[in-house]
Amino acid sequence: MAEREITYREAILTALQEEMRRDPKTLIMGEDIAESGGPFKTTLGLVDEFGPARVRDTPIAETGFVGAALGLALTGWRPIVEIMFADFLGVCFDQIVNGIAKHRLMSGGRVKVPVTIRAIGGAGLRFAAQHSQTAESWMLSVPGLKIVCPSSPAEAYSMLKGAIRDDNPVLVLEHKALLSSKGPVPVGSDDAAMPTGPRILRPGKHVTIVATLAMVGRALEAADLLAADGIEAEVMDLRVLRPFDASAVAESVRKTNRLVLVEEQVAAGGWSASVVADVVTEAFDYLDAPPIRVTLPDYPLPYSPPLEDEAIPSPTRIADAARKLMRDTGRG
Repeated sequence: MAEREITYREAILTALQEEMRRDPKTLIMGEDIAESGGPFKTTLGLVDEFGPARVRDTPIAETGFVGAALGLALTGWRPIVEIMFADFLGVCFDQIVNGIAKHRLMSGGRVKVPVTIRAIGGAGLRFAAQHSQTAESWMLSVPGLKIVCPSSPAEAYSMLKGAIRDDNPVLVLEHKALLSSKGPVPVGSDDAAMPTGPRILRPGKHVTIVATLAMVGRALEAADLLAADGIEAEVMDLRVLRPFDASAVAESVRKTNRLVLVEEQVAAGGWSASVVADVVTEAFDYLDAPPIRVTLPDYPLPYSPPLEDEAIPSPTRIADAARKLMRDTGRG
């Protein structure tokens, strides 16, 4: 194992290479992933090493190749499916929800369903309303499906390796605005355990800020802004949407007494609502004020750069939400 400074994109590609070398029953399917190296170049060179039988270009038919992944998994393969844009998860929704997620449970656990679904989403790069959704909460209510959200190159690497080795279906939500971000990654690591809950990235005592994917970096920037005002924010990367364990967030709230949640989705039906419900159940008496959710506005993301920038939660908006909590509780 050697720690290397690589991009989020390279971390994904490295994880795929290592797992495909480790297990010859691992293959990947998706649109334009072979000779072209994928729409975001996360599969670059895989077809040269592993051949077209294990790196399979598919038609534009998510329902077909996602359904084929279930059949492959049931017959001893360990398929990885790349969804070009997370927005297209809606096309194969039934295959995931009523097939892949339920099959192991409906068999009483007698069959394994080791399907990894990679979906690349997120805003900030001017892909407009139909190609900019993170899709984080679309599958939140589906039993039998694990959902992880890597926010850094190291998380992208370890989560993908863990997902591929898992005998249950895992949805890995990647963010296209993070693809060029860099960070240290333990390349060659054989530690592929799936994360089990949130991680504290910055300790603090005045307010807890919880975020996912690209919003994690913005939450950390907001913490820097707050520090200039003497406010110490505890920043948590949620990491795992399903199965969700609220205990770590509740424990943080017991210390800070305030909660801000940052979500690159509209508020209606978002994961932040579930987190608030669980924290209120576990730590209601410790909250000095109602939690604040910083989300997208309730309309499709615009293509216009100024409008898109205004819609996405910014470090300033996040910091302002934390300052409001401090003022409302007589501490600002």
